[in-house]
Amino acid sequence: MAPLFPTSGAGKWVGLVAAIWVQAVCGNNYTFANYSHALKSLMALTQLQLNNLSVAKDVGKAFGLVSGFASDCLPTSVLLIIGSLEGLIGYGAQWLVVSQRIRPLPYWQMCIFLCLGGNSTTWMNTAVLVTCMRNFPKNRGPVSGILKGYLGLSTAIFTDICTALFSSDPSTFLFILAVVPAVVCLVAAFFLHETPPASEPSEFQQETQYFNIFNGMAITLAVYLLAFDITGSHGQLLSLVFAVGLLILLATPLGVPLYSILSKPRSASDIEQPMKVPLLVNQSKKPKTSTTPTAGVELQYLERKQPCIGQDHTIVEMIRTFDFWVLFVSFLCGVGTGLCVMNNMGQMGIALGYSDVSIFISLTSIWGFFGRIASGLLSEYFIWKFGTPRPLWNAASQVIMAVGYIIMALALPGSLYIGSMLVGICYGVQLTITVPVASELFGLKYYGLLYNILILNLPLGSFLFSGLLAGYLYDAQAIAVPGGGNTCVGAHCYCLVFVIMAITCVLGFGLDILLAIRTRNVYIRIHESKRSIAASTPDSSPVK
Repeated sequence: MAPLFPTSGAGKWVGLVAAIWVQAVCGNNYTFANYSHALKSLMALTQLQLNNLSVAKDVGKAFGLVSGFASDCLPTSVLLIIGSLEGLIGYGAQWLVVSQRIRPLPYWQMCIFLCLGGNSTTWMNTAVLVTCMRNFPKNRGPVSGILKGYLGLSTAIFTDICTALFSSDPSTFLFILAVVPAVVCLVAAFFLHETPPASEPSEFQQETQYFNIFNGMAITLAVYLLAFDITGSHGQLLSLVFAVGLLILLATPLGVPLYSILSKPRSASDIEQPMKVPLLVNQSKKPKTSTTPTAGVELQYLERKQPCIGQDHTIVEMIRTFDFWVLFVSFLCGVGTGLCVMNNMGQMGIALGYSDVSIFISLTSIWGFFGRIASGLLSEYFIWKFGTPRPLWNAASQVIMAVGYIIMALALPGSLYIGSMLVGICYGVQLTITVPVASELFGLKYYGLLYNILILNLPLGSFLFSGLLAGYLYDAQAIAVPGGGNTCVGAHCYCLVFVIMAITCVLGFGLDILLAIRTRNVYIRIHESKRSIAASTPDSSPVK
């Protein structure tokens, strides 16, 4: 599909807006708690069976390896179209069941459709992240924070729209999940594509300014959603006004590329640009090596087989490194436990006596956004200012997440509110920080596949903590109900689950500290590179 704005200077900003919209509607994997109770009642499932359905949803991400391979040979538009069709089919089938337009499908078929819906987001995320990380290689932290921030808000966007206009009806909610992402992805396929990255100091300064504007728009959107959630029930008119205002806020990022188009004066660079890369490399800057052909071949072989951390790695080279497995396991400790809370939030709320858990789902999403945005900005600033290793932010989030689990285990009044906010913040930090860390340690050349290998932690964590741990321990405390299925009410239902997940986060903290120590030199080099760019551009601090 031929992209619009193929050579325009505003093309990368139009593409970033398209990427933001895709992220704002592809967080459907985190919305399972909004309709899980309807599935459990309609299909007469035990909690273990219901949790295994959520695992099937997350297993779809394991097949994201396919989208990772595809990102190296297919254009962004094709990835988006594949993701939109998968989501339409996967969530469309669930809508047919929950709306009772068809009889409940056999359990194994429901697993397939949930897996299909879960896999759809891997195509969307791969298309967006790979393209934008390559378009803005010097601003990976802010880009990751913005995109992952809007992804975090998507659950709140869907939940609040459905609450405002459709009284949290699970059937309508699934219909929106099926149709809206498909339409947005098809539109984004025309605009999102790879563009040449910035190469001049003035371009880096412009990127910093525009990213600050995007962050301001995202924060405004998050505060708007939060205000709607904490003000209680609303009338029909006010709910309609809220929905219109939400659509306007989602459209405001378009102002950045429009401003870029209108404010850019026509210059000679628009017509003919001088070569910025010399045709011949300065031979004096090349490392001195043996002049014999055999020695040159041997050196190239060694460099390819043993890249240093911070250089481009193939997938085989990456998985042979100790640092990859430290990153992988620490990521599992954080996102695996966080995903367990999100998948089970519906039953956790009911166990503690809440009849409507939509506010907890929305709070987790909104505070997850703040974690994503803040970690992207702050980690980038501290690298620029001090060379602080980015994994330290993951370490801090593991500690706070462990505190959140202990608070929820105590089951004191309001503990679910506090715990859901803390877990949301830290889950957002983990997802946002790990994205640029992976690219900084192992390079961008195979980033599409690398990203999808890392998010294997989502189905693995869902299986371990949600499918096994939470499912078995809940069923051990639950009592059977007439018509099939079971239920559990009381603080004891999830107390042990929270304690075990808190201990897991302590392990993750230790691993993140270890990774920060081992990669200190990498971030010193990144720090020096950013400072050299800043020295040639006045007022180019990443955070102003």
